[in-house]
Amino acid sequence: MTRWQTQPDLKYARSDEWVRIEGDEATIGVSDYAQDQLGDVVYLELPWDDSGAREVAASGKFGDIESVKATSELFSPVGGTIVRVNAALKDHPDLVNTDPYGEGWMVVIKLNGAPGLGDLLDPAAYSDYCEHRDH
Repeated sequence: MTRWQTQPDLKYARSDEWVRIEGDEATIGVSDYAQDQLGDVVYLELPWDDSGAREVAASGKFGDIESVKATSELFSPVGGTIVRVNAALKDHPDLVNTDPYGEGWMVVIKLNGAPGLGDLLDPAAYSDYCEHRDH
């Protein structure tokens, strides 16, 4: 049995981001597995400023996550325009560790057309993927 949690309403990228599609918007964060592997998250580099819309391609970089162990790039599972950034993470990056699927969300993207989730994994497939790369 896996020690990492997944959520039934999410899809997962092999780069460890999750996506929740609601209408024409997608909320994105990092998985419980990712935060566990990173350790304590100490800093996030996200598009904090509100200087205008920021386009991101599917699999395109939208930020960086820094922990006590490493710094990693963050990639969007879907393409579109970043319309919201979780400002709470600026002062409380640890929310990624304590609530990766809730208060630890990172960005909301307005989708450009169909989400194109074909390359993403459902929760069972993602759990299996995580289990097998750990051994």
